[in-house]
Order: sequence, then structure tokens, then C-alpha cells
Amino acid sequence: METMDAIFTRRSIRKYLPKPVDRDVIENILKAGMNAPSAGDEQPWHFVLIDRRDLLEKISEIHPYAKMLKAAPAAILVCGDLDVPKFKDFWIQDCSAASENMLLAAHDLGLGAVWIGVYPAENMVREVRNLLNIPEHVAPFSIIAMGYSAEEKSGKLRYDASRIHNNSW
Repeated sequence: METMDAIFTRRSIRKYLPKPVDRDVIENILKAGMNAPSAGDEQPWHFVLIDRRDLLEKISEIHPYAKMLKAAPAAILVCGDLDVPKFKDFWIQDCSAASENMLLAAHDLGLGAVWIGVYPAENMVREVRNLLNIPEHVAPFSIIAMGYSAEEKSGKLRYDASRIHNNSW
């Protein structure tokens, strides 16, 4: 799949077939996440692969917008390390870039995926941190639910020229 095609055709997929995702496919998605740009190349991310049914279901219970995890064969929790030395104020942008890379990689590899926000909702951050034993200096940022799609969604061009401002507002 060409890059622009992946960008223009990727959609949030929330319904999955009951088919497991192979570890090598997940590893490629993780590689894409780790190849995202980061401030000062500090790479402040950590990833938690979640494929245990009990954990996916528990997250779907504690997170009001994560109901799709009940049927997802796998998910990746993207976390930011708050102890990076130089560019610690940019971990949110860095983890966002990693999350988007993983969404595009999943799409390219034939999977459906959706970004589920965790940070900055304090209650969700606390609940996910406690459930998965995440240390205090690491912030749960997003969850990428993934699996083989059980729904069809066509691409949607969202270009809007009215949102573009030249040289000033």
C-alpha cells in the first residue's frame, strides 16, 4: 500500500472477527510505532501488548469509550516515560506520532484498528495504570485496539480549504 493511499483510506474500525493476530504482525506494528519521530530522538514510549481476554474485557469496563475491546483480539497500550531527561514536555506529541504510525501500519497489514485515548483523563490513567502495574513515572497515553475487520468503511477525504491560513490568521 502506498503511503498516501494508507492515509486517505484508513478508518477507525471498532468491530473485529474472532481471529487472532499473529505475533509477527503485531511486532511489525510495534516497529512502526518505534520508528516515529520524537523530540531529540528520546523515544519516550513504552508499549504494553494486551491479548489476554480478561484484561481486554476489564479495560472495556473501566473505559467508557473502549467497548470494542470486548471483541478485539489484541491491543497495544502506548505509554510515555515522564523521566526522559531533555525533552520531557514533548512526550505527548511523541506518543501521538507512535500511535498514528501504528494505526497506519495496522491498516497496511490488513487489520482494522482504532485509537482509544487514555491520557489526560485522570481516572482512566489511574485505572489502566493500576490494572497493568504501570510505574508512576510512566503515563498510559492511548490504546490501539486491533484485529481483522468485521466491518467495511470506505475512505473519506477530509481536506477543508477553509481551515488553511496563509502567513497569518
